[in-house]
Amino acid sequence: MSFQINTNVNALLAYNALAKTTQNTANAQLQLATGLRINSVADDTSGYRVGKDLQGKIAIMQSAQNNVGSAKDILSTAESALSSVNDLLIQIQGKVTDSNDPTKNLTSLANDINALGSEISSIFSNTQFNSTNLLSGSSVPSNANFIFQTGVGETTTINFGTMSTLDLSSITGASSSTVASIGSTVTNLQNAVQNALGSIGNYVQRLNVKSDYLTSAVTNANSTVSRLFDADMAMAQLNSTKGQIQQQIGTTQLYNINTAPQNLLALFR
Repeated sequence: MSFQINTNVNALLAYNALAKTTQNTANAQLQLATGLRINSVADDTSGYRVGKDLQGKIAIMQSAQNNVGSAKDILSTAESALSSVNDLLIQIQGKVTDSNDPTKNLTSLANDINALGSEISSIFSNTQFNSTNLLSGSSVPSNANFIFQTGVGETTTINFGTMSTLDLSSITGASSSTVASIGSTVTNLQNAVQNALGSIGNYVQRLNVKSDYLTSAVTNANSTVSRLFDADMAMAQLNSTKGQIQQQIGTTQLYNINTAPQNLLALFR
């Protein structure tokens, strides 16, 4: 075995081992500080990409949940308005039936029907959500279609019909001579309103299913992101402690190996 002092190979090997230990310890301490297993792309390139893609989809799905909520709010507003219209039509239907009683005042009945009809017309014209008319069709987007993004690359189109095509002239301009003859018109209006209410109910059911699915999907995606990014804090603590001990030992051994060539001085005494 030769003795060399120009290049202390063993000291270099000890130095490299100490540098690696220091880096591993620093990584473990960084995980403890951030709570993350992946703190840079270099920590896990494929895991970083998969995790970031999932985080993007989570953001989309969370926004889609908000969109579902907005769609349900619109439907709830329309449902409330149409339920009121339906109640008013029932009252008109009663007035029309009263007109078949010869003891009733047809002019008074006609005035009552006109008042109720005007209220129905007002509801159709003024029911709004966020400045958008829901029933009149005057400012409903895309020809009465409300299009919401309710998933990743998925949209839901809502169209419960508009009331702008319904003829309300017979119930807003009733007279003593026409009261008895508007029964069929009232029935047609009731059918249109009830069909719209039925559509609203179906849309709400579908949106509830989408909301449940999105809630589950977001939870599962967050679980996957957590598994990819979150650090095992107990293991990181173990690695940090082990690394600190190895650093102390490595530093001591590096010192010993680095000073070993001093033994050669004994040959020159």
